Amino acid sequence: MPRTTAPDTTPADRGAGPVRVAGTGASQATAAGAARPSLGQVLDFAWGRGPFTATEAMAGASLTRSTTIDAIDTLVAAGVIRELANARDAGEYSAGRPARRFELPSDLGAVIALDAGDTHLGVTVTDLARTPLAHVRADLDPQHTVGQRRTAILTRLDAALTASGVPRDRILALCAGVAAPVARNGSSPPHPDGFWERTNPGLAELLAGWAPVVEIKNDAVLAAAAEGDLGEAVGCRDYIALIAGERFGAGAVVDGHILHGAHGGVGEMVLFDHVRGVDSAEGLGPAITRIAGELLASGAASPRGALADLDAGGLRADRILALAASGDPDAAQVVRGAGAFLARVVAVLGSTYDPDRVIVCGAIAESIQPVLDAARDVLRPLLDLPAPTILRSRLGADIVLEGAVSTALAAARTVGLPQLVAQRLHA
Repeated sequence: MPRTTAPDTTPADRGAGPVRVAGTGASQATAAGAARPSLGQVLDFAWGRGPFTATEAMAGASLTRSTTIDAIDTLVAAGVIRELANARDAGEYSAGRPARRFELPSDLGAVIALDAGDTHLGVTVTDLARTPLAHVRADLDPQHTVGQRRTAILTRLDAALTASGVPRDRILALCAGVAAPVARNGSSPPHPDGFWERTNPGLAELLAGWAPVVEIKNDAVLAAAAEGDLGEAVGCRDYIALIAGERFGAGAVVDGHILHGAHGGVGEMVLFDHVRGVDSAEGLGPAITRIAGELLASGAASPRGALADLDAGGLRADRILALAASGDPDAAQVVRGAGAFLARVVAVLGSTYDPDRVIVCGAIAESIQPVLDAARDVLRPLLDLPAPTILRSRLGADIVLEGAVSTALAAARTVGLPQLVAQRLHA
């Protein structure tokens, strides 16, 4: 049976080092390595490395030469490790006996990543070197029933797999991100208006047969995984990935571990309903629009200024930020107000989790730097602890997909690939 859970330790959590998702250290005990631990050690060494020699594998896997060569030959015979032209033929060796060279082929298998938001769905298939093989994106109707949403997800998943050209039996892991808390069994708890159940319509059960490992994760958790693997938190053990577009959601990493909670609810931002000066979990986009509207309604902005002209066509956060960047004083005042708003949010996160960094994520991050600068000016007096550094993510709107790819690759390394080896050895 495939593993269809959202465990309390994600692939990013394994090991004691900084949070890194793809490539987190030694594999867990698996069917492939139970009888021959050396196979698992060589596989771990070969993962993501490119061409290598037996001597390099011996040192990297901490095995004797004879054990290393025996393990490599076994994996070559199983079609898992590929033998390449020797070092002399490759132009890398000129004297003595040419060294045999090997690699773990990136096309040995593939992983699938999903970002199943309230109104959008992204599906990406990549090989084991993270090279994209197919990508499907579609809008979702937020009024879909659970059944309609399940059908829409399966339809796009099938389309992405077909476009990738990868046989289904070579999918080694799948990870899906949803805009809801996710418990250890992959389910989401009940929500007062059914939003969480609709956003995560039983995906653990629905997708269970797609791969040896199927993991369902909260979208902010995956944003944190992406930042730790690829972004502003590489090498950092304490940080918050703050999804900040329409609504806030926080992926919290403390002491190198992504936090989940009993119901997967760590980082749910309904707590801001009770924070004076924040008052809701609305994200920076709605907050910027609201602050601009309040400024115009109060009469503090010029009635014939650029912000008022913008209001005639509908206030939007991206337009307000662009106006501020052009030097408009009214828009600049909105930016300062948004910075004060964000500072209160970060102060709560700083007091709760004591992060070294808070990384503002999502599509809005591209133009949010002036708001971050304004927040820094306000933040320090709000905290007794040292204030975290506020950074903007550079991973863009697809950060949840990136985190899902990282998590799926880590699961492929530790579970999916060893299972494939075990199947081939016993075929």
